Amino acid sequence: MSANKYNELIKLGTQYARRMDYLSNRIFGEVARNTNDKSMKVVRMFAEEPVHKRDMLNNWYPRHVETHVLMKNLRAYGLFRDEHEDFKEEMKRMRRLRGKAAPKKGEGKRASKK
Repeated sequence: MSANKYNELIKLGTQYARRMDYLSNRIFGEVARNTNDKSMKVVRMFAEEPVHKRDMLNNWYPRHVETHVLMKNLRAYGLFRDEHEDFKEEMKRMRRLRGKAAPKKGEGKRASKK
């Protein structure tokens, strides 16, 4: 029996045709019984790709964290120059030379009182 013949049999209003259509829909994951538009909305919602797997939504914002880590590693290898980080390190070094840096753990005012 060809596929064309099967389609013609399904379109007939016989009880056998309705039952075969129902079983076919159940087997292939389609809606088995006729439902209203409100219920079909739920079916369409479950049929589409989940939100957390959509590429557009996952890549909406730039990857700042990954880029920052990459630039830190490149800076450590000497392949990238971050002038602001250089400035902060220089300021920290100058404070340490002037004696303004934070004391090491266990050498502060409270530790010397005990």
